[in-house]
Amino acid sequence: MARANTGTPLHGGSHNLKEKHMKEKIITEIINEMLPVLNNKQLKKLQDVLEINLYNVVIVTKNDEEPHKDTLDYLEMFLSAKRIEGCSEKTLVYYRNTICRMIDSIGKTVCTIETEDLRTYLSEYQAEKESSKVTIDNMRRIFSSFFAWLEDEDYIIKSPVRRIHRIKSASVIKETYTDEQLETMRDNCENLRDLAMIDILASTGMRVGELVLLNRDDISFDERECIVFGKGDKERMVYFDARTKLHLQNYLEARTDNDNALFVSLKAPYRRMQIGGIELRLREMGKRLNIDKVHPHKFRRTLATVAIDKGMPIEQLQKLLGHQRIDTTLQYAMVKQSNVKIAHRKYIG
Repeated sequence: MARANTGTPLHGGSHNLKEKHMKEKIITEIINEMLPVLNNKQLKKLQDVLEINLYNVVIVTKNDEEPHKDTLDYLEMFLSAKRIEGCSEKTLVYYRNTICRMIDSIGKTVCTIETEDLRTYLSEYQAEKESSKVTIDNMRRIFSSFFAWLEDEDYIIKSPVRRIHRIKSASVIKETYTDEQLETMRDNCENLRDLAMIDILASTGMRVGELVLLNRDDISFDERECIVFGKGDKERMVYFDARTKLHLQNYLEARTDNDNALFVSLKAPYRRMQIGGIELRLREMGKRLNIDKVHPHKFRRTLATVAIDKGMPIEQLQKLLGHQRIDTTLQYAMVKQSNVKIAHRKYIG
């Protein structure tokens, strides 16, 4: 059977040529779809009916650019709201990239995206990238925040993420340093800077990103405290012990440069240390001493665990670590199994 021919002029000479071609294209596509189920007589009748019924219909080309522009506008407004809430620029970039990737893949405006679109996207993304459940749940949380904002601002009626529940992942107990490992690192530091750096990370529990921003005049040796700028440029006070005070003073007194940064490179021109440089230094130390996974963040987790084991109230630890949500603090603080055993004997017998 030959394909349908819609070359016959449509009724209504007043219609411009462009609209005429658009109507012919629509009729042709419909006829071709019906070829397998209709005979020639039925196809001809269908063609006549379509031509008559489309006569007074005005066909407008969908403008793909405008909805996309709206989508970008919504995204920028959402990011502005998160910026006001205190999100760092690094976090905002991650939000933008994650949301843009989703929108481009689904190919719909944000106001028309449905739950099934997001479920399919997350499922296909996980399969294609071989991503962990934690990564996929992080993406789900970002989408939830975005669409919840759209709902709150009355741009959509209901967030499509509401029916997508948290993706459960296996609970992995992350390692902390033992007392012996900490002492081994201290005993084998090759210079005063590294010793002071390990001590301040271990005793304050500050983030490595906070450490690299510290200046000499941020330190109060009398009070054994310093001000750090955490995520979202939030200021907080952290505290260090007497050993850290002595090692930090020894390091600063031995320096010959005038740079205001608290930690600088060992060689001229003595530039402020960056996150990558500190991570590399600690990683190399771990390999040299045969200590597994030596990383700045592990000091933070170790402090949280020790604090919980010694009875520090979780609310105080939350403030010390600079966590906005107490759930985050609970994830950091892993109770030692030996203490669980002692508690069992004490309370149960």
